[in-house]
Amino acid sequence: MLHLASTRRTGAALILALATLVAGCTPNTSGEAIFDPYEKQNRKVHAFNKRVDSGMGGGKGGGIGKAIPAPVTQGLSNISTNFSQPSYMMNHLLQGNMESAMRNFWRVAVNTTVGIGGIFDPATRIGLHDDATDFGVTLAKAGVPEGAYIELPILGPSTERDVAGKVLDTLLNPLQGVIAAEDQRKITVIRVLSRAGDRAKYSETVDSVLYDSADSYAQARIIYLQNRRGQTGDTEAAEAEADEVYDSYEDFYGSQ
Repeated sequence: MLHLASTRRTGAALILALATLVAGCTPNTSGEAIFDPYEKQNRKVHAFNKRVDSGMGGGKGGGIGKAIPAPVTQGLSNISTNFSQPSYMMNHLLQGNMESAMRNFWRVAVNTTVGIGGIFDPATRIGLHDDATDFGVTLAKAGVPEGAYIELPILGPSTERDVAGKVLDTLLNPLQGVIAAEDQRKITVIRVLSRAGDRAKYSETVDSVLYDSADSYAQARIIYLQNRRGQTGDTEAAEAEADEVYDSYEDFYGSQ
C-alpha cells in the first residue's frame, strides 16, 4: 500500500511538472521567425559561455578534450550514447514510432553485450544505426509550441520547449529507478568527458562560429533553430537551409 501511494505521488508530481513546464512556453505573437524576447539576458549568458569555453582552451584547437586520446574519446562517446538508448526508445514510443523504438532496443542489447557494456559499437556495423530523439521532439509532435529562444549556462542554445524536454528526459529516464545513485554519478562524469571529446572533435566548426563570427550569438542562434526545427518538423524549409557547417555545429550543441 505504501509503495502504491508513493508511486501515485510520484506520478502526480510528474504530471504537475509536465503541466507547469509546458504552460511556461511563451506563445510567439510577434510574427517573427526568430522569437527571442530574452535576447539581452541571453547575450550575457552567451558571453559567459564563451568565457568558460575560452578558459578551457576553446579557440585554440579543441580545448582540453584534445588531451583525451581519440580511442578513449570514442569509447566514452559510445558508452554515453548507449546509456541514452532507453530514453530514446521511450520517446520514440511516445511519438508512435515503433520501428525506431525497436532499433534502439536492439542497439542497446547488442552494444551492452557484444560491445562490452557499450564501449564498442558493433550495432552500427550490422546496420542498427543510432536513432536519437528526446522529449523536446516528443513535445513538438504533440503540438507544444517552441516558445522563446533561450541560451543556457554551459549547455548552450535551447528553447523553452527544449528546456522542458531536458527536464522531462531527466525525470522520466527509464534508468532512474534501475541504476544506483553512485553509478548515475559515474554516468554523469562519462557524459562530461564525452562532451569534452566532442568539443575537440568539432573544434574547427565550433571555433569558427564562436570566435570568427561577427556576431557569434546571432550565428549560434540561427544555426540551432534551423537544425532543431528540421528535427521537430516545425518548418519544411529548415533542413534544406542547413548546410554542412550547420549540421556539424548541431552535432555538438544538439540533443543532450
